[in-house]
Amino acid sequence: LPVAGRAKAPLGLQRGRVGPRAAGAARRRKRAPEPGRNKATVKGRVVKSAIEEYHKKKPVNHLRENLQYMLKGRLVADKAVTEQVLAQNRGRKSKDQPPEKTEKKKPEGTVFTEEDFRKFEREYFGIP
Repeated sequence: LPVAGRAKAPLGLQRGRVGPRAAGAARRRKRAPEPGRNKATVKGRVVKSAIEEYHKKKPVNHLRENLQYMLKGRLVADKAVTEQVLAQNRGRKSKDQPPEKTEKKKPEGTVFTEEDFRKFEREYFGIP
């Protein structure tokens, strides 16, 4: 025996399956949308602070923390590794690059001695 209330309704009583006109009738029966919140107005909106948004999206610089972490250990990292980390942190612009270190030139010593200069003066200028 079929369970009460679970039997199929006859074709004429089924909703939406009557004929070709049923689809159009269902469309016409649809209610007009209820007036909701107008999205063009600012009523009810939460104004976000521009400063908060800026701080939220501001990039965080972890260089100092990373260097502290690297230096606090018993084994100090290689100089080459630390230089590489510092180089990666720098930007590509010329203002971000450190000035190149130039080696100080030592004053070149002369091959001539004081005695040679005196001898030259005597020969060239004729001074005794």
